[in-house]
Amino acid sequence: MNMEEFVAKHVAAVPPSGIRKFFDIASEMKDAISLGVGEPDFITPWNIRETAIFSLEHGSTHYTSNWGTPQLRREIVKYLDTRYGLSYDPDNVVVTVGASEALDLAFRAIINPGDEVLIPAPSYVSYMPGVRFAGGVAVGMDTCEEEGFKLKAQSIEKAVTSKTKAIVIPYPNNPTGAAMTKEELSELREVIVKNDLLVISDEIYSELIYGIKHDSIASFPDIYPRCVVINGFSKAFAMTGFRLGYAAGPGAIISAMVKIHQYSMLCAPTMSQAAGLEALRHEMSTGFAQVEKMRKSYDRRRQFVYRSFNEIGLSCFEPRGAFYIFPNILRCGMPSEEFCNRLIHEKKVACVPGTAFGDAGEGYMRCSYASSIENLKEALKRIKEFVDENS
Repeated sequence: MNMEEFVAKHVAAVPPSGIRKFFDIASEMKDAISLGVGEPDFITPWNIRETAIFSLEHGSTHYTSNWGTPQLRREIVKYLDTRYGLSYDPDNVVVTVGASEALDLAFRAIINPGDEVLIPAPSYVSYMPGVRFAGGVAVGMDTCEEEGFKLKAQSIEKAVTSKTKAIVIPYPNNPTGAAMTKEELSELREVIVKNDLLVISDEIYSELIYGIKHDSIASFPDIYPRCVVINGFSKAFAMTGFRLGYAAGPGAIISAMVKIHQYSMLCAPTMSQAAGLEALRHEMSTGFAQVEKMRKSYDRRRQFVYRSFNEIGLSCFEPRGAFYIFPNILRCGMPSEEFCNRLIHEKKVACVPGTAFGDAGEGYMRCSYASSIENLKEALKRIKEFVDENS
């Protein structure tokens, strides 16, 4: 019996994540340095961990509402208003198992078979598979280094068809580090509204931005009623293992997301929700002191790796958000997959080929600078050796 025949065709057609492959190789290789996985290298602040422990010690181990605890949803509402000027009712917020589940719920809540969803490329590895798993058609819109990997209105206009239902706005961007100003986002408004598109705005890196201010596309009055904002606690609060995210948006869409959520995940972990509540309350009461401390550390590393890659001779767009850099490796004359395969086996440095984020990523690799400065210095030394040997 061939068990592969029982696997759904649309699932079998989606390749495994190109990120985990290089992480797994590095994890079993002595003296390897991994710049592959997008995870903060900071330990979750003690006050947040202590709250999770306290929650467990006092027996808070039962289900919460499918929507999330009322206290956490109220605090999320306060946070979005304080930080980004977005006004929501708690009934327009659902707490999820990470921002990844929020994305999955959003796709499944809105997509009918054959509906098209526009996605800038390169972008996070989960967008296109998520659309396909929901029965939709993912349509890529290439961005380029010369334009700062920013989405342009004409790209949307060119990609829209009668089947287009939604668009993903993923800024600050993974893998490029691109971020868009309010003026640049404003240029997308007319074409989005004209074509009656729903917007899914992934803002998981909203706190990790450098030299410019983060503005949500939902802050525009004509986009707000058609926008689902996705965010979470993993990146800004160094809480990846807590698996805690949320979505805020139109009541009908959020209610549909909750319906799927209650039949699948039921609710986010209770102790994680308690920790998330503490994270928001503490940071808002201290002017986001811990978040700012982490952001400043990332910024120093960002400047170091940006300068270093350009000195190595790998032309590099200056990232303005997240904790990734996306150097151009074309001068080495090999495809991204081959470059990263050889780099890890010959120099023991794990980076992710740009093609893991779509065909538009060919000729690039993604490096995370969420690592110690010592690791970054050694990794860049090894990358320089590899480039010098293969230019």
